[in-house]
Amino acid sequence: MNQNMPINIQSTQQPYAIVVGLDSFTGLQTARILHKRGVPVIGISQNPEHACAQTNVCKLKLSAGLSHGEFVDLLSGLAPKFNQKPVLFPCSDLTVLAISRNREQLAPHYHIALPDAETVEMLVDKVQFYTFAMKEGFPIPQTYFLKNESEMEAIAERMSYPCMMKPPIKAPEWMKHAEKVIKIHDPAELRSVYRKMQPFADLIMVQQWVEGDDTSLYSMNCYFGKNGKPLATFIARKIRQWPIETGVSSLGEEVRNDVVLEESVKLFKFVHYRGLGYIEMKRDSITGNHYIIEPNIGRPTGRSAISEAGGVELLFTKYCDLLDLPLPENRIQKYGNAKWIYLRRDLQSAYAYWKRGRLTIFDWLKTMRGKKFYALFSLRDPKPFFLDIRDTFFNKVVNKEGNTKIKTVAH
Repeated sequence: MNQNMPINIQSTQQPYAIVVGLDSFTGLQTARILHKRGVPVIGISQNPEHACAQTNVCKLKLSAGLSHGEFVDLLSGLAPKFNQKPVLFPCSDLTVLAISRNREQLAPHYHIALPDAETVEMLVDKVQFYTFAMKEGFPIPQTYFLKNESEMEAIAERMSYPCMMKPPIKAPEWMKHAEKVIKIHDPAELRSVYRKMQPFADLIMVQQWVEGDDTSLYSMNCYFGKNGKPLATFIARKIRQWPIETGVSSLGEEVRNDVVLEESVKLFKFVHYRGLGYIEMKRDSITGNHYIIEPNIGRPTGRSAISEAGGVELLFTKYCDLLDLPLPENRIQKYGNAKWIYLRRDLQSAYAYWKRGRLTIFDWLKTMRGKKFYALFSLRDPKPFFLDIRDTFFNKVVNKEGNTKIKTVAH
C-alpha cells in the first residue's frame, strides 16, 4: 500500500490483534486462528507480495520494515486511531526484540506479553542462552562458540562427532553459501568447512550432534500469564522436517513427554517468564537423555498451531489474559493424535526419505492419519497455499543452476 495514504482504522467491539510478520506462515497461522475466534486482525508485512500476506482474514493489511524495527514507528503513528488498546503478536525473533527494546514507547498504547528486557535478550541470543544454561545446570549438548581458527583448532580433536556447525545469530551471507546447519563428521571436515564458512559469520557455533531421527525432537509450546504461571502448555514432536535432519518441521504430532514438560516449565519459571514460549529438546536415541536445543520466546512458532488441532487455545489464551477476559476453557492437553502439517514441505521431505529407501507411500499415508492443522492449506483462504507452491516451483527453476551451497559431506 502507498505509505503516504491515510490509514483508516475502523472501530470494533473487541480490541484488535496486530500480527507483526504476516508475510510468514507463522504470521498467517496466527491471523487465521485469531480470526476464527472472532478477533479483528491487522497484519503487518515487510513483503506485502509474499504468499502468506495474501490471506483474506485480516481487516487491514499494512507494510513496514520488520528486520530493523521500522514497524515500531508505524505502530506509534497508528496508536491514536484505535478505540481500544490492541494486542501485539510478533512472529519472529527480530520483531520480538524490536518490541522489547521499544516497550516504553509502545506499552502505553499496546498490550505486550514479554518477560523483562534482560531476559528477552538472553533467551534470544544463543551465546548468552547456552552460557546461562551451562552455568545453571540445564541440560544442553556440548557447545563451543568460535571466533577464529586458533579456537577451532583448540577443540577440533576433543569435540564429540558427529557435530553440527551454524551461526548463532542470523547471518545472511552464510545462507547464501550454505544450509543453516551443516553436519560435521570428523576433525578434518571441521577444519575444512570452518575455513570455507568463517568469512561469512563473525562467530560460529559448533555443537555435539544428539543422536536420533526427526521423531526424537520434542517441543513444548506454552503461555505464561500475568501471574507468572503457565496457563496453557502443549507437547508435540516432529515426524518429518525439511530439509531432512537439519531443517524445520514439516509434519508434527502431539505426544506425551513429561521430561520435556517439566524441564521446560522449570526453565521458564527460573527466569520469571511471561508470554508465549517454546522449548525444543532432543532425546538421545542411545542414552535416552534429553537435551535443550533452543528456546523461542515471545512469539508463536511454526508448529505451535498444532495445539489448536489438539484442543488447546494457546494464542486466544494470551489475548484473553492480556485483556482480562475470561480464559478459554480449552487449555489442558488431552494427548490425542492431533497433527500439524506444512503440506508442500512435507511432500518434499517424504520424497527425500523415499529416495533414500526410508519411507514408503504406505508409511507416508499412515503418518497422515489424525486430526490436522494445515500450515497454509485452507479451503476458505486458499490463495496463500497455491501462491506458495507457485513461488517455490519458480525459485527452484530459477535457482537450479549455480546452486553450490554447502550442505554436508555424505558419509
